Amino acid sequence: MSSGIFLRKPNCYRSVDTVISALLPSQSLMRSFSSEPPSTRSILLVDDHALGLAARKSVLQEAGYRVVTASCAAEALERFEAEPFDLLITDYRMPRMNGIELIQKLRASGRTMPVILMSGVANALGLSEANTGADVVIQKSAHEVTQLLRATERLLKRKTPRKPAASVRPAPKVRSKTV
Repeated sequence: MSSGIFLRKPNCYRSVDTVISALLPSQSLMRSFSSEPPSTRSILLVDDHALGLAARKSVLQEAGYRVVTASCAAEALERFEAEPFDLLITDYRMPRMNGIELIQKLRASGRTMPVILMSGVANALGLSEANTGADVVIQKSAHEVTQLLRATERLLKRKTPRKPAASVRPAPKVRSKTV
């Protein structure tokens, strides 16, 4: 018999709870948001990373929103066919269809709900409201929860819906200079 080192697999659920707890804003911050109950407002949250999806869903539910999730853009489109949503929050980088392509498809179908685009590479790629079709672009960071909650509240309070865009310009590409 050979001897070996056996590592115990960490409790995944406990890890998720720990991450979610670390991402949740303080109770005082949660109380600073809307005095009117937002539970009638529905949000579709799209991200292909299960941990980030679970953490953001928990934060938004804690703030009182009804949150439906999708793990890819195709699933999000199916969810939009099944029910209306007041807000879309989507990750940028996903397999097969990215967040900008999802926004383009929704805008082309005439949907005018506000959109928050989140990305860990938003700054590096030059993603902005002007070139993505999103109402707000949030760089994923240690401060994203506060930014997400503030943007969500602000967009859901907005009275006039966004006009559907005929087309959204693609994000700028980084070009190298040749001499």
